[in-house]
Amino acid sequence: YYTDNSNNSFIEDGKLIIKAIRQYYSGSDYTSARMVTRNKGDWTYGRIEVRAKLPAGTGTWPAIWLLPTDWVYGGWPDSGEIDIMEAVGHQPGVIHATAHSDHYNWFDGIPPPGGQITVNDNNTQFHDYVLVWTGNSLKWYVDDTHYYTYSNNNQGWSYWPFDQDFHLLLNIAIGGTWGGQQGIDDSIFPVQMEVDYVRV
Repeated sequence: YYTDNSNNSFIEDGKLIIKAIRQYYSGSDYTSARMVTRNKGDWTYGRIEVRAKLPAGTGTWPAIWLLPTDWVYGGWPDSGEIDIMEAVGHQPGVIHATAHSDHYNWFDGIPPPGGQITVNDNNTQFHDYVLVWTGNSLKWYVDDTHYYTYSNNNQGWSYWPFDQDFHLLLNIAIGGTWGGQQGIDDSIFPVQMEVDYVRV
């Protein structure tokens, strides 16, 4: 359950802390926070750089991602989703980059394009999770290492809905279809994502 409670998201020593807690709340066994910049920070193209230290443990699913602000081409996944960073606790150290669209998504049997890189100390050290987004391509980096590109081949919105405003989301999910594939280790809580800065 994503709350706006001050124990799930707060500023400490100049950093944003998003904390997932094992507690029964409004029908759920865990609470967390999801920060959303919609109508406060919305961009078409640019470099988005988030310096963060990630949580660890089976069942965690932290994400730094973008969703369309106005859903011009229709509901998810038609208007797109850009995952700048996703990590699941049952794959320690692995960072995922993904681009979802009408043509490429989990519904229709054509998996979304994406890449991955291993960052073994992502839960003990801060790293820069970076997306460089132009009209021609999406490029993902961790620190200065470029590890994936998705190119616009001018096949239309079904392949490239990334020509509209998107907004940023920062959250820790617990469990779920991917994060919970190997269950949830209740001994790890509380867990947190620390965000040093977001620069666009």
